[in-house]
Amino acid sequence: MRYNRPVEGIGDTSNGVMKGVKPLRAIISGAGGFVGGYLCEYLLNETDWRLTGTVFPHPVESQPEDTCLRLQHVDLRDVEAVHALVDAVQPDYIFHLAAQSYVPPSFTDPWDTLENNIRAQLNLLEAVRRSGRETRVLVIGSNEEYGAPRPDELPQTEDSPLRPSNPYAVSKVGQDFLGLQYYLAYKIPIVRVRPFNHTGPRQSPRFVAPAFASQIARIEAGLQEPVLKVGNLEAARDFTDVRDIVWGYHLAITEGEPGEVYNLASGRPRSIQGLLDTLLSASPADIRVERDPERYRPVDVPVAYGSAEKFRRQTGWEPQISFEQTLKDVLTYWREEVSTW
Repeated sequence: MRYNRPVEGIGDTSNGVMKGVKPLRAIISGAGGFVGGYLCEYLLNETDWRLTGTVFPHPVESQPEDTCLRLQHVDLRDVEAVHALVDAVQPDYIFHLAAQSYVPPSFTDPWDTLENNIRAQLNLLEAVRRSGRETRVLVIGSNEEYGAPRPDELPQTEDSPLRPSNPYAVSKVGQDFLGLQYYLAYKIPIVRVRPFNHTGPRQSPRFVAPAFASQIARIEAGLQEPVLKVGNLEAARDFTDVRDIVWGYHLAITEGEPGEVYNLASGRPRSIQGLLDTLLSASPADIRVERDPERYRPVDVPVAYGSAEKFRRQTGWEPQISFEQTLKDVLTYWREEVSTW
């Protein structure tokens, strides 16, 4: 991983903590997820914070070797469990990543997505409000809140209209404005972000880049017929490497202005066809591409990309990892995974 901004205040002592200074404490909800795992790694590498990560639904079978990170099995929809968590940790920061983050299931079971995403956040914010602590909270929204832009609305900025076109996007608008409401009503220092598409190694093959890469790796290994199933290739999206996104999350919670919202984006649209072509060009296999109607969404956005200029001005953040390097790393990851099967 490459991060080019050092964290201030880390002492040079045998245990990594400045003498006489109590280490900061953070909760990372959804620590067992794709982005949560990278955020934990980033914070362990770049700070001296004490981290508590929540995981659900699977139980915690073993604790990480790094004693600065402890994992807890917590259902964030359980009010008492969330209040007990916040009371026990007394966090200085909360990164609220836990969510149902895949669009297709939000169409088949809208309430599950709405309950997971809105109720969990409400419980966390209520626990912070009740505690009376000056806990800084990062609320994770999504570019899906903006929906389909008109050509004159690109790139999408924080002032672009919100037109959520799927239940997942509605849940993210709810989280976004719930965060704003708790800042306005209770002065809780909440920073909101709207990340655009992000990907990288270890992401679920339900998402587009790993979906393609995992199929290519299986074909190369002789575990799948040389046919790659695809959905809509005409769409274009704004992709950022997950490792740059978690760096942005740290900057947002430490340097962002409470009450504000920031886009995290590369500022460049990438067609799904181009993404596929890049991955296919890296494979020696002769692969036929076949469209699969099951992979199409009921509502899809043709082109979307954002501006992170506001966030860049506030924090200096700019993506460091190229799109091509990200795809190379994703394909390498899936080749290694398939080799163990």
